[in-house]
Amino acid sequence: MKPDERNLTLLTDFYELTMMQGYFREEEQNVQVIFDAFFRSNPDGNAFSISCGLEQVIQLIENFHFDEDDIEYLKSLGTFHDDFLDYLRDFKFTGSIWAIPEGNVMFPRESVIKVAAPIMQAQLLETAILNIINHQSLIATKAARVVEAAEGDGVMEFGLRRAQGPDAGIYGARAAVIAGCVGTSNVLAGQMFDIPVLGTHAHSWIMSFEDELSAFRAYAKLYPDNCILLIDTYDTLKSGLPNAIKVFKEMREAGIKPKKYGIRMDSGDLAYLSKKVKKAFDAEGFYDVTISASNDLDENLISSLKQQGAKINSWGVGTNLITSKDTPSFGGVYKLAAIEDRATGKFIPKIKVSENTEKVTNPGDKVIYRIYGRDTGKIIADLIALKEEKYSTDEDLLLFDPVETWKKTLLKAGTYTMKELLIPVYLNGECVYKDRPTVMELQKICREDMATLWEESRRLTNPSTVHVDLSRPLWELKQAMLDKYKAV
Repeated sequence: MKPDERNLTLLTDFYELTMMQGYFREEEQNVQVIFDAFFRSNPDGNAFSISCGLEQVIQLIENFHFDEDDIEYLKSLGTFHDDFLDYLRDFKFTGSIWAIPEGNVMFPRESVIKVAAPIMQAQLLETAILNIINHQSLIATKAARVVEAAEGDGVMEFGLRRAQGPDAGIYGARAAVIAGCVGTSNVLAGQMFDIPVLGTHAHSWIMSFEDELSAFRAYAKLYPDNCILLIDTYDTLKSGLPNAIKVFKEMREAGIKPKKYGIRMDSGDLAYLSKKVKKAFDAEGFYDVTISASNDLDENLISSLKQQGAKINSWGVGTNLITSKDTPSFGGVYKLAAIEDRATGKFIPKIKVSENTEKVTNPGDKVIYRIYGRDTGKIIADLIALKEEKYSTDEDLLLFDPVETWKKTLLKAGTYTMKELLIPVYLNGECVYKDRPTVMELQKICREDMATLWEESRRLTNPSTVHVDLSRPLWELKQAMLDKYKAV
């Protein structure tokens, strides 16, 4: 069974089920609600994040059911009543979901996923949605930084052996390729998602032969079209490099023209060594050689090597990417935003209040608009608004900072465009997002969406913040609710 075909219905926190039983018992409490899944800050000091994992959320819901083993296990806990367990036997998601599509850039405090459903159903989805979206969005964002640092060079994800378990390796590879990696070393991920699998050989290949030259010759004979030789097993410059050049000269003399050939280094001073390697290959007329590097790389080290003039044009990134070592968690949350009034059918806004400003939620049923400069196609800001609000690009639009409200930007009519970010995924229990992109199509979408960011917002250090503003009606609603709950 492939990992995406598993029944993950019990992938939830225990209190989600105890609350469900409470709502089941208190029937009047099982009303329609709206939950927002969002995150409060970008990882790695970034100015943006990448939305990733929606496909697995859809697969989760499509396979969502309590089988008899699940029911028997829950019964054995001694917490759940028989009538509630009978209800679970026929459980089906009947709600609606909207989401930011995968591969899109996104920003803190705006909904990545919005769930509108009976509270029992919406509550049960919380843990799994956060587990899936938090992980893949984290790795996609980290990969986007690494790809940005590589400045157009190919980046291969090869962190499987260092990932926190099989799922992290599989879905981390998926996220990394969506964010721009050219391929992965993970063969199962390649099979599951139809993405390129890449790799060369290990030091053990060299060591298993009588000598390094024999190992190189054997490998070149096996893979003449794609021959990348690992040259740092014994001595990079005195042994590996001259032996690699000798093999490539032999191939040239035999009339063999590889589609791709070159070397990989996994240790040493990569900037210094790559310059020596490039000079030696150029001297023999191998101007198009691939010089690849690995060895605990991340975006900061790649950027530093670039600044040092390293001649590396292919990067293998493992541990620091697949674990997002600098920031190992995404921090997405799932908060109640509105409850339906049964008498009127209208949603009543709800707000979570906190002494920590960043933990105060935005109430109500909301939409997100992305605003672009008409002449540049670059993102100006995102605007969170109440669902009933209407906007026209034929009218002036005043944006203001929701915290430092005196900071304002007036966009004149005709100078900007707007796009609604959240797309319908489920409506009344039916999946309406049918023609979903493949992983490689999502990579193209991600690349194009990244291009709508200003360069200042893509830089690795101290990037320029992209503003997420509130509409005037939403801001006023939020202030009124804060005044209500904080009234002395």
